[in-house]
Amino acid sequence: MRVRAAQAWAEALAAWAIPEWIMAQAPESPWSFPTTTFVAAALRAKAGPLTPTHLRALEALPAEGEVLDVGAGAGAASLPLGRRARGIVAVDQSSEMLEEMRRLGGPGLSLTAVQGVWPDVASRVGSADVVICANVAYNVPQLDRFVLELTAHARSRVVLELTERHPQSSVNWLWEHFWGLTRPESPTALDARSVVAEATGQEVGMESWEGRDVLEAGPDPELVAWIRRRLCLDPSRDQELAELLASHPPDLPPRRVTLWWPGRAP
Repeated sequence: MRVRAAQAWAEALAAWAIPEWIMAQAPESPWSFPTTTFVAAALRAKAGPLTPTHLRALEALPAEGEVLDVGAGAGAASLPLGRRARGIVAVDQSSEMLEEMRRLGGPGLSLTAVQGVWPDVASRVGSADVVICANVAYNVPQLDRFVLELTAHARSRVVLELTERHPQSSVNWLWEHFWGLTRPESPTALDARSVVAEATGQEVGMESWEGRDVLEAGPDPELVAWIRRRLCLDPSRDQELAELLASHPPDLPPRRVTLWWPGRAP
């Protein structure tokens, strides 16, 4: 019997769970993200050039249209659309991220911030011409339910961006080095496309392109600390980790993939 795409996606993500014996040794949570990383990404996005994600969104966005950005972070996916959009509704679980997005957007941006996790807060959000969601999918085990709510809120188009491979794949070798742990290689963007097509019953456009990763700038102390937390290591390993990253940099930048399909909101 063929495994449904959504079920296969959920099972593949479950394989990325950190073993309990490693989590028990973690001095702090490995799941936190530095806000500065998202701010830097938003600043780069505002400075241009536009990415395929922005272009696919702009294709479907009428003048003075409305944008819904799910998992907005500091606004890298949607702020470049502000030049055409009448307003942006940003959904993110972090109030700090939403405040940074408001600051970066400036006084001329009409921004409605909704704090919470999608699709739990979907009932609090109205429809928009374009719904955009970038770099969130690999955190969503129930991707079918997630994309169905995106689709239900888009009058014209949904645009979903993710890396070609799991974003942690580039440091899989460090898990092997420090813990002797072999990490998974799936799911991938192709698997995400299969979930979207299966859930919506629609044709899904797909474009692969060269992205930029925070690791490109080199192993600065803040980045080293972030990767160290991800690896559940003690701060005493920072120097060793920095030397490893300097001598064996991950394969960067990662290829990114933009998926898009029609919305179904009235």
